[in-house]
Amino acid sequence: QVQLVESGGGLVQAGGSLRLSCLYNGRLFDHGALGWFRQAPGKEREFVGAIARSSDITYYADSVAGRFTVSRDRTKKTMFLRMNMLKPEDTAIYYCAATQRFGARVGAEYEYWGQGTQVTVGS
Repeated sequence: QVQLVESGGGLVQAGGSLRLSCLYNGRLFDHGALGWFRQAPGKEREFVGAIARSSDITYYADSVAGRFTVSRDRTKKTMFLRMNMLKPEDTAIYYCAATQRFGARVGAEYEYWGQGTQVTVGS
């Protein structure tokens, strides 16, 4: 059974930083990717960024490129999302997810999901 558990959300002021963690266990795919998505109230779920399962290659949504960084600690089975220069529009519930297809940017392509962690950016 695959489990993904996010943590690290909270309240931060605009311009600040926050790091989210996603602990994963169980038998994940040997290939594919681990990704981050977010969903703000009244909006559709949005791809944020992802990292390949078999390498450290990352890819991002244009809205966060240059501000957010996805990384991973393989020994701790944990993926991270470092968020810098946060803006009020970054406020959302952030989810981590796993897919068999590297390069996937659509939620429907991800098979496993965490429960989410709330990030609120004050103006």
